[in-house]
Amino acid sequence: MTSIVPAEATGTRAKTSGPVVGTASGGPDRTAPAALAPRARLLPSMAAVYRAQLSRARVARIPLLFVATFQSIGIMVLMRGVVDGGAEARAVVAGSSVLVVAFVALNLLAQYFGRLRADGGLDHYATLPVPPAAVVLGAAGAYASFTVPGTIVTAVTGSVLFGLPMTHLWVLVAVIPLSGAALSGLGAALGLLAPRQELATLLGQLGMSAALLLGVLPAERLPGPVGWARDLLPSTYGVEALARSFDAHPDWAVVALDLAVCAAVGVLSLAVATWAYRRAAVR
Repeated sequence: MTSIVPAEATGTRAKTSGPVVGTASGGPDRTAPAALAPRARLLPSMAAVYRAQLSRARVARIPLLFVATFQSIGIMVLMRGVVDGGAEARAVVAGSSVLVVAFVALNLLAQYFGRLRADGGLDHYATLPVPPAAVVLGAAGAYASFTVPGTIVTAVTGSVLFGLPMTHLWVLVAVIPLSGAALSGLGAALGLLAPRQELATLLGQLGMSAALLLGVLPAERLPGPVGWARDLLPSTYGVEALARSFDAHPDWAVVALDLAVCAAVGVLSLAVATWAYRRAAVR
């Protein structure tokens, strides 16, 4: 079909259509692009994610925290009939206390990120103007903070049950956040790297079982290869630091070394979890 509109008129309309900003000489000029909003900073973004996760955990995770605490106290009661005292009793109490952290920070966080990935919840976080590290660190910090009451109750109950001194239980101030960081990073990485939600749940359960068997049982009674696996578990060094604090005169240099190793493992595991979040969010 032949157009009845002259080509000159069409060209004129195409040139003059749309908003045009004139210059001082009267000629057309292009509009200036709008300035982008500044990128969100890491610490405020992490604090926002932390508060959101913590408020959600107060409602949804209280029954699970009770289960984790009751489970650890029950293990200590069972071990009371086998272990009388000494280094083995210290290992049982320390391992049971850190087990509360493993149940929440490793197991539940692996399930949370696995479900988030399966349900498309990562797409929501990907649209937010926050750094990927803020999402991982905020969620990990919230889950680790949620374990504080149960860990303290378990440690005090175990100390009374086995007759251990509670003078140096202030070490929990360092053990809880450092062990929580290491186990939270591991749990988040497992949940984000698992191809299916069911597999993320399975990996979280296996990780908690490893923390139970390798953390609660005294290291002297473990066979050689199992002892090597215990050295690779992130929570082992938090357990060792807490167990040494039950001594009458703790070797604080060794305790500080255990805590330093736990902190290094925590940084590494959180870095892996951040990488896993970026990898899962772009798919």
